[in-house]
Amino acid sequence: MTSTVPPAVPHTDAQPPITMFGPDFPYAYDDFLAHPAGLGQIPATELGTEVAVIGGGLSGIVAAYELMKMGLKPVVYEADKIGGRLRTVGFEGCDPSLTAEMGAMRFPPSSTALQHYIDLVGLRTEPFPNPLSETTPSTVVDLKGESHYARTLADLPQVYRDVATAWNACLEEGADFSDMNQAMRERDVPRIREIWAKLVEKLDNQTFYGFLCDSTAFKSFRHREIFGQVGFGTGGWDTDFPNSILEILRVVYTEADDHHRGIVGGSQQLPLRLWEREPEKIVHWACGTSLASLHDGEPRPAVTRLNRTAGNRITVTDATGDIRTYQAAIFTAQSWMLLSKVACDDALFPIDHWTAIERTHYMESSKLFVPVDRPFWLDKDEVTGRDVMSMTLTDRMTRGTYLLDNGPDRPAVICLSYTWCDDSLKWLPLSANERMEVMLKSLGEIYPKVDIRKHVIGNPVTVSWENEPYFMGAFKANLPGHYRYQRRLFTHFMQDRLPADKRGIFLAGDDISWTAGWAEGAVQTALNAVWGVMHHFGGGTDPVNPGPGDVYDEIAPLELPED
Repeated sequence: MTSTVPPAVPHTDAQPPITMFGPDFPYAYDDFLAHPAGLGQIPATELGTEVAVIGGGLSGIVAAYELMKMGLKPVVYEADKIGGRLRTVGFEGCDPSLTAEMGAMRFPPSSTALQHYIDLVGLRTEPFPNPLSETTPSTVVDLKGESHYARTLADLPQVYRDVATAWNACLEEGADFSDMNQAMRERDVPRIREIWAKLVEKLDNQTFYGFLCDSTAFKSFRHREIFGQVGFGTGGWDTDFPNSILEILRVVYTEADDHHRGIVGGSQQLPLRLWEREPEKIVHWACGTSLASLHDGEPRPAVTRLNRTAGNRITVTDATGDIRTYQAAIFTAQSWMLLSKVACDDALFPIDHWTAIERTHYMESSKLFVPVDRPFWLDKDEVTGRDVMSMTLTDRMTRGTYLLDNGPDRPAVICLSYTWCDDSLKWLPLSANERMEVMLKSLGEIYPKVDIRKHVIGNPVTVSWENEPYFMGAFKANLPGHYRYQRRLFTHFMQDRLPADKRGIFLAGDDISWTAGWAEGAVQTALNAVWGVMHHFGGGTDPVNPGPGDVYDEIAPLELPED
């Protein structure tokens, strides 16, 4: 609802912008991407060598695109459609400009590596209508049957302002927020590492809720309850309460929960445009080569088996029964696929990495969208003069309702409900129409004068990511004590540290990153994997633009003791 930055660190134009620069691995991926020297090169003897890229989501497509530019031949396998959780869908029988973001729909400006690719393919962004954001016409907070209309935080009752103050004080008191925020803005790596090392050692075993309870600022249960139900930035936080507080600190340090923007026309355009893009600078391949042209327009189908074969090769079997063997492979699909959908040799990874994969904790998430005839919510109530409907946060089944405007009198879209975890599981047995009926009933209790149904012009579209066969969940969220597991997954690209018979396959994707649930993490781990493959083939970066593996020893994530 408001910035999480405490008053001690006011924003000024003179301050450097925040970026997802650590704190676990404070490497400047945006600088790496922007450097004219490029990401590196491979020996001439390896040009044209095939590399399997398993998963056609953002991480897989970024990795494939950069490998192609280096002169390797990525072979992309995708079980469904290119995009992964960048999934944009339309409404049957409606204007094609009406779209629904079933997965990622809002992106913070701190996602600077992601922004590199958004700019590269010529996409535009626009402010996303989060609760109480500057571009959101109005917000209604409805808790325990009582509704409050607001345009800014100041319009809400004092208790909500008290909760906002408590959250800022809690961060300052328990997480050195001002110091870390400043260090990250200045990219002061030694200071970032110093602060974070102490916090990891102190807080690895702590839940988000336990962190709140330990703060004098949040001694009030009522304040903790309101914070959980309404939250700040993107909405309620209570679905994250069981998760590690380290996960939450990574979000708030990088302002990943604030100043969000959406991609005009839908986020799935990003991987699709990268798939079709013909790079201006490319090695080995002819001018005009794209990932699409290397694949005759379509990726390979789903992978059904992965195993190691003689010569430490990676052998891939796909859904058609086709078997191909590669010197290297990148696995970017959700890691649980390695436990169920893909038959795997135990020899693929060290046992500690298998343990980390098995312990990965995914959060559920559901959404439902409906198309409407126009942005009727901007109509004014004749008595109060207020918007007849607002972006809505509530403790009812819907939890979060977002109003997506395409302009006056033009068809528009409502995300009737966006929920996580237990709130998402409540929807799982219901069809799209059954879900819509429950949602309209809940919203009708908040807005008794508004007939939402009469504005609906098409069938609803919905998703429950926990029920999607190639995902089984929306995104990773570490539980207390999972830091060591995440470190194993993130550092997997540094394969000189692995036994020789465990090299050649690289993990990537946002669940491998320290910032799971954010597209930036997908991009960063893709670039790590690209560096790993390049190094595996005997290549290297230009000394003036060192890659993440080149500086690893200087900024490696803290290693906690195992005993």
